[in-house]
Amino acid sequence: MPMHQSPLEYALEMLQRAVALFCLVQGIGYWVRLLGFFEGPEWRFDLMPFYWQATAAPLAVLFPFAAVGLWMLASWGPVVWFLCAAAEIVMYGIFPELFGTWLWLIALHGAVAAIYTGLRVLLHLARRRAEH
Repeated sequence: MPMHQSPLEYALEMLQRAVALFCLVQGIGYWVRLLGFFEGPEWRFDLMPFYWQATAAPLAVLFPFAAVGLWMLASWGPVVWFLCAAAEIVMYGIFPELFGTWLWLIALHGAVAAIYTGLRVLLHLARRRAEH
């Protein structure tokens, strides 16, 4: 940890880098699904139902994009991650009859959002306290 960085800033950086790695894995998973490495109608783009095509293709692009933004600590990284997380929460939470149920994934996205928000609030409060 660099000397000029507070523990809160370091924790936020580590969270973003950990989520970046997860996003990279998720993106690869969607690319595997699209390219048809496995047998089955939901494992190849041209055989997928429309609802899988409409969700898997954008997420295959957005998850790696989010990973890059989060790893670089760019301001747009968490925004792109939020779009991906919201899409998966809708897919697996609201439409489980189409996409299946991944409760652990929904819980993981919720936990990451809560931790990220908590760290940002604490960091904001610490900076305000330092100004006064």
